[in-house]
Amino acid sequence: MTVRDGSGSARRRAPGPQERVVDAERTRAALLDAALQEFSEKGFAGARVRDIAERAGVSKDLIAYHFDGKEGLYRAVQRAWLHRRDGFAEPGLSLAESLARYLHDALSDPRPMRLLAWRGLAAVGQGPPESSADADYPDTASLRRRLERGELDRGLDPATLQLVLLGAVAAPVVFGDIAHRLFGIHPGESEFENRYRDGLQWILRALRGPEEQDNQ
Repeated sequence: MTVRDGSGSARRRAPGPQERVVDAERTRAALLDAALQEFSEKGFAGARVRDIAERAGVSKDLIAYHFDGKEGLYRAVQRAWLHRRDGFAEPGLSLAESLARYLHDALSDPRPMRLLAWRGLAAVGQGPPESSADADYPDTASLRRRLERGELDRGLDPATLQLVLLGAVAAPVVFGDIAHRLFGIHPGESEFENRYRDGLQWILRALRGPEEQDNQ
């Protein structure tokens, strides 16, 4: 903000504490979004701090200031994704509803799934840094509870099912060209999402436990 002193000369007013907080939050948000884009396009090893900063429109020194460098920024991207995931993974949802939300999120913004694919393909020693998020995701506890209460057939292995469902959600992002040829629709179109979601939910219904089938 520009103010004028008693002589009429213009001078820049130093930002107040609240303004500095807002500017810092905007900078962090811009860096997180730019980092997600760069990491999803090039993987952890291929992404460059300078490119992330340029995409965010800030100095690369601010990455060290806000995130303590590239590794800290990657961990922050992971934490932001988990926070975002919690918004559409409510405990009370059925598995079919939860899967539909995951799919919608993956198709609406494919970057987290692409980032996950890069992580899996990284060579030993060239992958991203470990973080506390790694201990929380993926987690089979929710699927175990669903099996125990008969929502799904109790004979299913939760780890196998977790991997299959993750692969199902990631497939249109990782194998977009194949999905396009199979369905004749681009994965980014709502018609593809509706058809694919309905197909996945049909498969889940076929995996229901006897108790759930009897209630239909």
